[in-house]
Amino acid sequence: RFPAAAEMAGTARLQIGVSSGKWADAAEISLPVWTPATTEAFATYGQMDANGAMSQPVQLPGGVVKQFGGLEITTSSTQLQELTDAVIYLQNYPYGCSEQISSRVLGIAALKDVLTAFKAKELPSPEELKKGVEGGIKTLQGRQNDDGSFGLWKRNDYGNDWPFLTLHVTHALVRAKAKGFNVPDEMLKKALGYVKSIESHIPKYYSKESRWAISAYALNLRAIGGDKDTAKARKLIAEAGLEKLSLESVGWLLTVLSGDATSATQVTAIRRLLNNRVTETAGAANFVDSYTDGAQFLLHSNRRTDGIILEALIGDQPENDLIPKIVRGLLANKTRGHWLNTQENVFILLALDKYFNTYEKVEPNFVARVWLGNAYAGEQAYKGRSTDRNNINVPMSYLFDHPGQQNLILDKQGAGRLYYRIGLNYAPADLLLKAADYGFKVERIYEAVDKPEDVKRDTDGTWRVKAGTRVRIRLKMTVPSRRYHVALVDPLPAGLEILNPELATTERLPEDTGQTGVAEYGSRSYGYGSYWYRAVWFDHQNFRDERAEAFTSLLWEGVWNYSYVARATTPGRFVVPPAKAEEMYMPETFGRSATDKVVVE
Repeated sequence: RFPAAAEMAGTARLQIGVSSGKWADAAEISLPVWTPATTEAFATYGQMDANGAMSQPVQLPGGVVKQFGGLEITTSSTQLQELTDAVIYLQNYPYGCSEQISSRVLGIAALKDVLTAFKAKELPSPEELKKGVEGGIKTLQGRQNDDGSFGLWKRNDYGNDWPFLTLHVTHALVRAKAKGFNVPDEMLKKALGYVKSIESHIPKYYSKESRWAISAYALNLRAIGGDKDTAKARKLIAEAGLEKLSLESVGWLLTVLSGDATSATQVTAIRRLLNNRVTETAGAANFVDSYTDGAQFLLHSNRRTDGIILEALIGDQPENDLIPKIVRGLLANKTRGHWLNTQENVFILLALDKYFNTYEKVEPNFVARVWLGNAYAGEQAYKGRSTDRNNINVPMSYLFDHPGQQNLILDKQGAGRLYYRIGLNYAPADLLLKAADYGFKVERIYEAVDKPEDVKRDTDGTWRVKAGTRVRIRLKMTVPSRRYHVALVDPLPAGLEILNPELATTERLPEDTGQTGVAEYGSRSYGYGSYWYRAVWFDHQNFRDERAEAFTSLLWEGVWNYSYVARATTPGRFVVPPAKAEEMYMPETFGRSATDKVVVE
């Protein structure tokens, strides 16, 4: 072994020569030398409707690496990026119960204006979509019972045991008629009659929460159809208590009560409740909702709640700052272009239709220009409907050359709405960082695999590992609310090498039972030939030379574990950058562990 120390980041090239008498040979080895620096990001979001300029002060952070990061300005003319796949998902959904047919009708009706405006190429023709909607309505008409309810698969098929189904079908009929589709008058009249007396159709075994939610949905549906019953809505709130209602019930009732002078007290209370219950990051917002019992009768999900509240807020407070944040959160949470199920897709698309007709109905025809201080940074013209985004990047080196606070000026001239994100990415020069929580809490520990004495920790926090032994690196990630497109990355001490269980040459690794003695969710590092059906929180993981990575498109609130096994191969003293979790498309939502020192001896 030859003692060596890294003086800078880059590629180290070592030339080795050997000779013995007349014989000689030589070789060159290249080794990457990684800096222990980590990255941070902060951003602000906004939108502009009126012509004019806005100013954002920009201050170079102290103690950062000059060669990394910079200022990034992103602009666009719409938030409704790539909704096509969600409609195709509903259009091609393979099953045909009344709920699914209604969801297809609702989704296509909801996005009729948006799809016409953006002229999406991948969609079926307008004639095909119209034919599909009217065919669905005809099928539903054949499943309507005499009392106005609908069967799940046919007439007299579970309709009276599932009032939510009839509400959903009626909802589809009301929305389809409002969008100009042909809906038989008698069919709609009978359905609305059932809705008006919905309480008499709710089975007695339903929980109070479920009954209140069905009543709230029915009142919302009647209001959409022009029959607002504010007195009954206020009575429902008085009977249940606002705090005991589900959040989606509150969203449904806000639509009924908004704009009614006699309901001002209730509307104020609802607004306060939603502000208290929302979870926000710099770029997104969402609500966490639940039922203690009966969610299965309502086909409930949290993302459906976000859609319902979004539509209600647009109607009640169109200037509310939460609205674009909820939209960003929903659009970030698609998988393969759509949301989890037909219910989520429908209620989200209904809200986005209202968003489009409220904020983006004017066809864009404007120019966005950017200045930083006195320097012109660039511009982008938006003419017509487009989902394009424009990025302007100002390198960190420029900010170093122009120290002190500067104003970033963003100017919009023309018709339409401008969306912007102003973000600052940088790497702190201090290599001994403390843990930070800006949306994620990340903790890291090192454990011995074979003998407890193989890994020890000094009082100053330094880890000492016996050379040649196996080490389990354990990460714990805590998130207070839903996160989207998450990356968890753990840099490796240079003296350790990951043991990849997917390689046949890797010895069988012990199962990770954690602190509880029960196998935990985490890395599938259980050894070659182990069982592979175990559920994990991540969608994909990579084991690289200098780091381990895990990714997921959706992470629910809670505590999540991840672990893998490495071998201490090279003696030395090593600085280990923090383990870091971030939302990949909103990197200002991040968290990290502290920097560690590892000594392999």
